[in-house]
Formats: sequence, structure tokens, C-alpha cells
Amino acid sequence: MMLDRRQLLAGGAALAAAAPLPARAQTRDTTIRIGVLADFTGPYRDTSGPTSVVCARQAVEDLGLAARGIQVEVLQADHQNRPDAALALTRRWFDQDGVDMVCEVNNSAIALAVANLAREKDKVQLASGAGTSALTGEQCSSNTIQWTYDTWMFANVVGRATVRAGGDTWYFITADYGFGHQMERDTGRFVQAAGGRVLSSARFPFPGTTDFSAFLLQAQASRAKIVGLATAAADTVNCIKQAREFGLARRGQKLAGLVMFTTDIHAIGLEAAQGLLLSEVFYWDLNDRTRAFMDRVRSKTPANWPNQEHAGTYSAVTHYLKAAAELGAAATKQSGRAVIERMKAMPTDDDCFGPGEVRADGRKIHPAHLFEVKAPSESRGPWDYYKLAGTVPAAEAFRPMAEGNCPLIRR
Repeated sequence: MMLDRRQLLAGGAALAAAAPLPARAQTRDTTIRIGVLADFTGPYRDTSGPTSVVCARQAVEDLGLAARGIQVEVLQADHQNRPDAALALTRRWFDQDGVDMVCEVNNSAIALAVANLAREKDKVQLASGAGTSALTGEQCSSNTIQWTYDTWMFANVVGRATVRAGGDTWYFITADYGFGHQMERDTGRFVQAAGGRVLSSARFPFPGTTDFSAFLLQAQASRAKIVGLATAAADTVNCIKQAREFGLARRGQKLAGLVMFTTDIHAIGLEAAQGLLLSEVFYWDLNDRTRAFMDRVRSKTPANWPNQEHAGTYSAVTHYLKAAAELGAAATKQSGRAVIERMKAMPTDDDCFGPGEVRADGRKIHPAHLFEVKAPSESRGPWDYYKLAGTVPAAEAFRPMAEGNCPLIRR
């Protein structure tokens, strides 16, 4: 029987002295809760959103932790691409809803803000969708791992290769927020390092821009050989379609999709996208393991097959839960920092990315691939869009740890 304060007072001091009070029953919450914080209604819905939730739940299913007595719950919330809304949602998750880990977070400004909150609350953020390399640089955190890609990787793979192929003058069309700014800056640095020149750039308001005609006209007037799109998802799709209408290719200018996904190619269509070179760290038809993963999730998301960001969510949740299984649910819920330390100590391995590791600066590393978009006649079926043009080893694909100025490393 549980006694509350009112009952104790009513019982009187004499009764209290005559018999010891029973201890208050303790109910400890041991359910591990994962929050998928993503864009569910905006321009990046297909790039993240519902398919990321499917992939997070697939990771839980594949590991089968319920049979080992570990209960896992996956929640979801729409951050609306607003840092203030994202912080309010995440704070409620941490303070009221018992969420232990937040993943996806496909917005750089939001990921940087949530990193501070996760550190304050000693929770975990696995930024599978955020691109800013600041997450493993000067703003690295003992409670955050950046999982899938970053601006440095995209810039490294796409920028250098394009200049070497003759595209030595660039004009950027850039989304006016943290991710776009860093994408432009990093790519420009690699273009210059390879002997190219950045002529100028134009920045468009985000979110809300659908008409890119003014920006494309500026790019056309620059006479740059390459128009670099420091954009993502729906913005990239719209810009490429409108560039085709403006005839940039007929005038000898080429588009470089700095951050592109299979979902973007699906929206554009092979007729318009054929021949594009782009970098992804995952493709469903890359090898036997990626095809096996696709076989498990295809029926759950038939209209939007997983891209690299979705695969990153699967991979991140998989490794997190492996660490949680080793630590136990109670320890996992007690300290996010301890879980991160365990994740860094364990090698990674999953069907999306294969073997890898998490570095001390919080950068998860794996190979990066250069793909060429197929012509319509080369495609054998739904979502058969890429042919492999090259692979950059994990150790070369991402920024060297010594160059990031991460405080964790300096210490």
C-alpha cells in the first residue's frame, strides 16, 4: 500500500512512531525513446520526413531488442524548418516525454541549436540529415554525432572532380541559410584549390522560393562554365527544371548539383537529369547488403524509396541501439554522453553503409560514391537511376580530424 502525505498526517504521530512507514514504490521508466525530428510538410518532406521514420522503425525491428527485454519507442515531429519551433519540440521531448535520442534533424541551423540543448540535458543527437561541417568542427559536442554527410564531403567530391574535368569557372545559386552558406563556402575553397575561380553568387530566400528565373539570369550573365547549386531537395529540383527551360546547357553552361539525392532525380525525371554527376554515400542498388535493406523497407515506403539521408537514419539508430543493448536501458537513459562514448568505442556496421567508425570529433565516416545519372534507355525499372562512376575511401572522403578545430580533440 502507498501512503501519501495527507494519510500520514491523518494517522497521527503516535501511529507513525509505532510502525515504520512502507517505502514509496518506485516506477522506473526503462523504455528507450527515439525522436525523429524532420520536415514532414515542407520542401524536404520526401528527402527526410515519413521515410526517415520508416527507416528508424526498421532499425528497431531488425535488431529485435524486445525479445531481449529492451523496449524502444519511435516518435516523430515536424520542425517546420524553424529553429525556434524545433527547440520547443525537442525541449518538450526531453523534459516531459522521456525522449533519449533525437535523429534526422535535416536542417543545419536546427541541428546546431539542438546540439546545445542535448549537451545541456545530457541527451543524444544523431544528426543524420544536417550538412554543416561545423557540427564536427568548432561547434562539436560530446552529445552529438554527425552521421551521413556534410558540406566538406560534398564539396570535396564534386568540386575537385568538376574543375579537373574543365569546369574551372563557377557561379553559385545558394539557399540563404546555414547549410547553403557553408556549402557554397566549402565548394568554392575546393574549386580554388583545384585551380578554378568563383566569379560570384546569388542567394535566394529560404523557405518559400519557387521562381528561380532572376537567379538563373544572373548566372547566365556571369558566363561561368559551372552553375553550382548550393541547395537541396525541392529547391534543387525546381532550379534544374527551370535551368533547362532557360537553355543554360545550350549556352555551354553546366549545372553541378552539390547536394542531390535519388528522390531529387525521381522528381526531375531521367530525361532532364541524365548525365548529371553527383555524390551520395548510399544507393539502394549498390551491393547485396543495400539491396537486402531495400527488400525489407520497400513495401513500407513504396512511393519514396530511401535515399542517403534515410539510410543515415537507419544506420544511426542501428548503432545507437547496439550501444544501448550493451549498456542496458537504465544506463542509456541516465547519460547521453555515456552512450556517445560507447558508440565511438564500437565499430559501426550495417546494411546501408557497411563497416565504419565514429571518430573522436563526432564524425561518422564511410566511403562516398560518385554517381552518374542514367539515360532513360539505361534504366531497368523503378528508381534505377544511377551508375557508379567512382568511390572515395572513408579516410579521404571527410575532412581530416586535425583540420576541424573541434574542442574535444584539442583537449
